[in-house]
Amino acid sequence: MFRALVVEQVDGKSRASIQTLDEAQLPEGDVTVRVEHSTLNYKDALAITGKAPVVRKFPMVPGIDLAGTVEQSTHVSFRPGDRVLLNGFGVGETHWGGLAQRARVSGDWLLPLPEPLTSLQAMSVGTAGYTAMLCVMALERHGLTPQQGEILVTGANGGVGSFAIGILKQRGYTVVASTGRMAEAERLKRLGASEVIDRATLSEPGKPLARERWAGVVDSVGSHTLVNACASTRYGGAVAACGLAQGLDFPATVAPFILRGVSLLGVDSVYAPRALREQAWAILARDMRELIGQVAELIPLEAAIDTAGALLRGEIKGRVVVDVNA
Repeated sequence: MFRALVVEQVDGKSRASIQTLDEAQLPEGDVTVRVEHSTLNYKDALAITGKAPVVRKFPMVPGIDLAGTVEQSTHVSFRPGDRVLLNGFGVGETHWGGLAQRARVSGDWLLPLPEPLTSLQAMSVGTAGYTAMLCVMALERHGLTPQQGEILVTGANGGVGSFAIGILKQRGYTVVASTGRMAEAERLKRLGASEVIDRATLSEPGKPLARERWAGVVDSVGSHTLVNACASTRYGGAVAACGLAQGLDFPATVAPFILRGVSLLGVDSVYAPRALREQAWAILARDMRELIGQVAELIPLEAAIDTAGALLRGEIKGRVVVDVNA
């Protein structure tokens, strides 16, 4: 028996509760993991509250991240006792995820937990930190260097934004953070931002082209914010887009792309190739351990439902890690 957060559909509405389940109820998979820590991401909060159709089948255990120890395996790459982590691949949406004490998944979705990270540290990074790393890697593959100028990070108080600031600062970049919570400016500066600007300067409809400022951008917001970021990116610069906190729409013109040679780089963390995942996690484990402890709040499984609502209301800063055994 194990405890899990379960989302069910009752009379067409989502209902989340903590339940005790039997391992026989676990979905198919060739690796069973004893989960130690999971996370609470924006997507998880949508699934728990039912605010968006994230869950594709019911009942569902949300949690797009997990870290723990292999208990059973028929997969060639893993055996009992191995320390592992998982991000993405539809867990928490189409396949039971990490907000439970047990998970049964495909071994193809797992990565070895990179040394010297603990499961708590790995989940303090989670999909948010891993996605931020993928964004920085995409910008650097484009040719971005610290000498080229300021980097804008939107949604700076969120998990992706917080990690992006720290990663960029550690790599020598000058970072400008955009947030709707200016009261958190000092926290963002401690993470590495040299300047903090109000998101209102970016979140409303703007001009097709604005004054050139950014050498690069990490955007987790989308909609008008992404449009305005592109419009104010310098000639030959690049924008890494990974989120839609403001919206899925992109009400833009082609002006930044055909008049300034700006590149818009899409970043997907859910189905990223294994080699790219391993590279991102290796860098995080090697370089970012000092940052990891600064951006995460630890909660027990029972608190996840209430915390999901707070996250959607914009009341949470940084990352939320869930101790599923607390």
